[in-house]
Amino acid sequence: MRTLVLLVLAAAAAVSPLRSQTAAGGGLAGAVTMGGGNTPLHHAMVLVPKLGRSVEAGEDGSYALSGLPPGAYDVVVHMHNMGDERRRVTIRSGEITILNIAMRLETIRTEMTVTATGQEETSLEAVQSVASVNSLELAGKAASTSLGDLLDDQAGVAKRSFGPGNARPVVRGFDGDRVLILQDGMRTGTLSSQSGDHGEPVDGSSIERVEVVRGPGTLLYGSNAIGGVVNIIDDHARIDAHDHEGVRGHMAAIGGTNNAQAGGSGSFEFGRKGWLVWGGGGGSRSGDYAAPTGRIENSRSRMQHANFGIGRHTEAAAFSFQYNVQDGRYGIPFASALHGHEEEGPDEVSLAFRRQMARLNASLLQLGNIGERFNLNLSYTGWNHRELEGVSTGTRFSNKQFLYRGELQQKRRAAWDGTTGFWGMQRGFQALGEEAIAPPVDQSAFALFTMQQLHYDRVKFQFGGRLETNRYTPTGPLTSRGGASGEPLAPRRAFTGASAGAGANVRLWNGGALAANYAHSYRAPSLEELYNFGPHAGNVTFEIGNPNLRREGSGGLDLSLRHQHGRLRAEYNFFYYRMNSLIYLAPTGHFDDGLPVADYLQANGRYQGHEAKLTLNATANLALLASLDQVTASVTAAHTPLPRIPPLRARFGFDYRRGGFHVRPELALAWRQDLTAPNELPTAGYAVPGLNAGYTLAGQHMLHVFGVNLFNLSDRLYRNHLSFIKQYAPEIGRGVRFSYTMHFY
Repeated sequence: MRTLVLLVLAAAAAVSPLRSQTAAGGGLAGAVTMGGGNTPLHHAMVLVPKLGRSVEAGEDGSYALSGLPPGAYDVVVHMHNMGDERRRVTIRSGEITILNIAMRLETIRTEMTVTATGQEETSLEAVQSVASVNSLELAGKAASTSLGDLLDDQAGVAKRSFGPGNARPVVRGFDGDRVLILQDGMRTGTLSSQSGDHGEPVDGSSIERVEVVRGPGTLLYGSNAIGGVVNIIDDHARIDAHDHEGVRGHMAAIGGTNNAQAGGSGSFEFGRKGWLVWGGGGGSRSGDYAAPTGRIENSRSRMQHANFGIGRHTEAAAFSFQYNVQDGRYGIPFASALHGHEEEGPDEVSLAFRRQMARLNASLLQLGNIGERFNLNLSYTGWNHRELEGVSTGTRFSNKQFLYRGELQQKRRAAWDGTTGFWGMQRGFQALGEEAIAPPVDQSAFALFTMQQLHYDRVKFQFGGRLETNRYTPTGPLTSRGGASGEPLAPRRAFTGASAGAGANVRLWNGGALAANYAHSYRAPSLEELYNFGPHAGNVTFEIGNPNLRREGSGGLDLSLRHQHGRLRAEYNFFYYRMNSLIYLAPTGHFDDGLPVADYLQANGRYQGHEAKLTLNATANLALLASLDQVTASVTAAHTPLPRIPPLRARFGFDYRRGGFHVRPELALAWRQDLTAPNELPTAGYAVPGLNAGYTLAGQHMLHVFGVNLFNLSDRLYRNHLSFIKQYAPEIGRGVRFSYTMHFY
């Protein structure tokens, strides 16, 4: 695999002469309007991602950029909540290139990412495999209150769940501590990675976009991002990047049948002479959902959230402060049955949570020869939840997390640029109650990282590394090992390791590219893998941790062939991960407290699979849609499949648009999954039809989006292989969701 990647990189270098950079640059100017008319769009951002340059269109829709080096570039126009348009232009020295762009509401859109490298670029140019779901697409999923539900229709992303309130994304078969969930580039501070019944709550109506960066090249964010990074993005992480004057915001409402969904949200932003103030909030609730077999008791959920912030930027510096709070409660269906306590009565088990987050971002700009900018992010998150058995509290969990991250975006020199920085974490975890199966633990971590890039005419090279250390300091004995007052504390552990990767993106033709990257990554064992001991109903296992676990290593290869031009958007990804000292739960064959007993062991493993997606504009109004993904994962020496690996999945449909109206019927398919781990049941395949339709009314200052989503039209009985309660609770039956979103700008 290393040889293959080196050959690809060497071949790309051989055909890619250095693009000339001259002191005398050119310019780019024009106007941004609504498609089909001459209505100007102010606040539209015009970006040249390859150069890291951007400008906002004025009140009359006009824009201008100067001092651009000669060459051919992709220009992307981003309009808040309207998607993106991409054009190819050639800049000549001493000349101003005129580019007028009409924004259109289309199925085919340019996907942007800031997660892959920390700087805005298109998914075509990224070395990593990227999926970006923007606010228009999220508007049709506004009823979802869990991150796994929002992303379940993306190729390579499935959902793990213990009911509808706690679905978490599974990326390429990787779950838990191997998938890193971020909010504006910083960890969310929840406990969703530790247990199947702990969720990642989110309000889809208040998000600008969600990015999924797959593959081994995620060194900017953490050594435990082997499977990928999921980044929830709003507009306020970099207030100087999307500056605006005046007021903008949104209001949204949702409602639905089957589980009596209802909710609403709203937000505002006010910008004036470099100052920005914002705020918002909302709430949603749903009742018990109905499957074709009947109503699933205790599957209801509710959530409320609020946020506010203030920021200021000048030509030399920028800062912002924001505070977010989430409160909610969701039921955990069949928790008593899975814990072997059916005979004790029908008490419902639910989880009540509260998450508070305070964040300070500061940036120094125009650093001369030192760099383009230096960013410092400080974040505090307090997560608390109570597992309620009826009206009494069974177990309390607390996770307090302080993060700091500093990064220097280097000044571009000829073809070279990059990002170098440091990151640290102080975390205090505590569980109290009858199901507290891990001792209180203080965790500290520190990392140094760098990601460097070389830009040529037809190729971009990327290479980087990360050195990270993690320390665990238990402040109590290993739970359930006797609990005597004289019992010694659980042992301290410390892990230090280096990760490194390299890759390239080679432009093969106009709109076509081949990306290849390889990385060797290290992951420290997680808290639960080291110290859990006892019945863990959330994972349906009596878990026995291993304080002597070694660090986990992986070698990951990712190949991606992409085309994004004209009527066609298509991408095919192949990935292969060789896992050294893979940490996994190995059943012992015994049962305790009604649960199968399993040890955390280590062995070599393998993850392999592919993803494909296609969007073809067959006519001016009709687009054909298709996607497919498959992954296999196993412990190699024993040839034993790993648990909860998604089956072969596909999705087919079409999108018809005329004016502001669109209708999108789709068929979701999953094949039978019978490559199962010990104690895991196979899951039958299914074919489930659905339909999304809506009407979008766009104007110079306002955007209205009316949507209707008809799901499981055939009322098909089907089960999610990644659900911990699949044998008890099928997926939701037939229903309709309605949504309305209004954006003003």
